[in-house]
Amino acid sequence: MPAYTVTTVAPMPNLENLKKQAKQYLRWHRERYYPVAAEIRAALPRFQHLDDNQVLAANFKLSDAQELIARQLGFEGWQALKTGAPAMTDQKKQTVPAPVLSSTSAQLFVTDINASFEFFTTKLGFGVDFVYGDPAFYGQVTRDNAQLALRLVCEPVFVGDIRQREHLLSAGITVDTADEIKQLFLNFQAAGVPFHQVLRKEPWGARNFIVMDPDGNLILFAGPGE
Repeated sequence: MPAYTVTTVAPMPNLENLKKQAKQYLRWHRERYYPVAAEIRAALPRFQHLDDNQVLAANFKLSDAQELIARQLGFEGWQALKTGAPAMTDQKKQTVPAPVLSSTSAQLFVTDINASFEFFTTKLGFGVDFVYGDPAFYGQVTRDNAQLALRLVCEPVFVGDIRQREHLLSAGITVDTADEIKQLFLNFQAAGVPFHQVLRKEPWGARNFIVMDPDGNLILFAGPGE
């Protein structure tokens, strides 16, 4: 019996859904939603030399958003995507360096963004990177290589006390040494930070503790046991 080779081709996303995604990118740009700036800069060469503020201040049309979607899927542009033209060749793709993940940034949902900035700066030692909106509804705090985005919401994100009951973490932050995790816990304790879990050694050897912010977000701080 002859042998057959079955080739599986991943289906293309629905074109109508892609159009909706493009409109969402356009809306985010108009609203100056900071996280979208990095996606625009990564996908569209003409934006690569701009910083976040410049990307969000630049002219960005629906056709740009559609091109962004197409390039994310490996096509030269929106028209090529629509007609089902072959995706970019390997040679063209190799001209763009492979992405390297250099840091992580969690997003916390908060009901009082000013109170959250106050908590993270005065209690946890973070600094404010930026605040956006008048009144403010989005911002970012940083300490060393740890970044936390704060997003104002005006309705409950979680129902009841499920986060505390199920120990659902909103972010995890690590340090390199056992001395650092102990000192960090003592610093937070002296500052009156509320803990969901005090410093303890886990069965797998790590030492960690969990802080609870004013909105009930649980943030894990972890380090080696020895």
